[in-house]
Amino acid sequence: MILKSDCRHLPGDRPCIFNKRDGIMCDDCPHYSPVKNKILIIKLDAIGDVLRTTSILPSLKKAYPDSHITWLTKSNAKEIFANNPLVDELLIYNDPSTTARLMSEKYNLMIHTDASPKSAALASIVNAEIKKGFMIDEKGKVTIINDEAIEWFEMGAFDQLKKANVKSYQQIIHEIIGLPYDASEIQLFLDDDERRYKNDFYNKHDLKRFDILIGLNTGAGSRWQFKQWRLKGYIELIEIIKSKYNAGILLYGGPEEKERNAELKNHFPDLIDTGTSNSLRHFFALLDLSDIVVTGDTMALHAAAALMKQVVCIFGPTSFNEIEDYGRIIKIYPDMECLVCYKPTCDFVPNCMELITTSMVFEAVEKSIAEIK
Repeated sequence: MILKSDCRHLPGDRPCIFNKRDGIMCDDCPHYSPVKNKILIIKLDAIGDVLRTTSILPSLKKAYPDSHITWLTKSNAKEIFANNPLVDELLIYNDPSTTARLMSEKYNLMIHTDASPKSAALASIVNAEIKKGFMIDEKGKVTIINDEAIEWFEMGAFDQLKKANVKSYQQIIHEIIGLPYDASEIQLFLDDDERRYKNDFYNKHDLKRFDILIGLNTGAGSRWQFKQWRLKGYIELIEIIKSKYNAGILLYGGPEEKERNAELKNHFPDLIDTGTSNSLRHFFALLDLSDIVVTGDTMALHAAAALMKQVVCIFGPTSFNEIEDYGRIIKIYPDMECLVCYKPTCDFVPNCMELITTSMVFEAVEKSIAEIK
């Protein structure tokens, strides 16, 4: 038989990319790569967390160079993996065939680093020689699989431990898996069409007239109100930037930021609004225009980090220590003992975001500009 069905590049129900692109068949294929280690990663949501978890992929490929990696996630996160050469297959959580696949296939390694009952149940039914992270027990309670997961499990249960933590999320999940950590990068890849989309926007708005491009991602989702910096702060920041630099200022956001960005545009008609209804991939492409991104602790932070941008990140109730700075992220947070509270509401006056001054953010922007120059 010509077909080498054990090759990691073979989908099974259609030609592989090398046959489709170059007409190569298995009998003389230089790309033949038999699967020696089959790895399953379970990470369902949220989108930003899925994105930053891709930082384990380079480490896995270094430890298991001949591995076939399958990633199980929700459908809203699947676009993150477009063009990603390190993930061989995606399984979608709400696809009817996924559970049958999990129960019938055998993996050498299963990785599940979330203490979520929903995904822990999936981790429990997977047939794998080695499992790392969390699963669910017979009583329906989440439990650790290996001792390296204890620290993360207890951080999720005790606010005191979460507050005391100084490790980044990336370091923590590497430790759970048992991989050396060297600040491996978040993985996000634009294709030629996406780069053309970005370049068309650049030319349409004549962005070459500016010395530097600064992106403001003005929202932070709806889960935590105080992950979002105050609108007046952005207005003051824009005024100072415009007074000191020939900077193009780009507005970013999703549907929840439509009114907020429109108000900023009313104050400053020359701002470049990238829109609030972009697809996820077009959002990534347009984010790649900016040299510096100012954002809260949200998905755009992880995307900007993956795109190798200089980032100024404004923190309120969430953990700034859990964010790997990669030598490119400046973290802004107030001097408050109650930080890392993860509360959706707050009784403090002033609250954490009100204590973050415009000068604090602008100084970080200036430091980022100096790094670029």
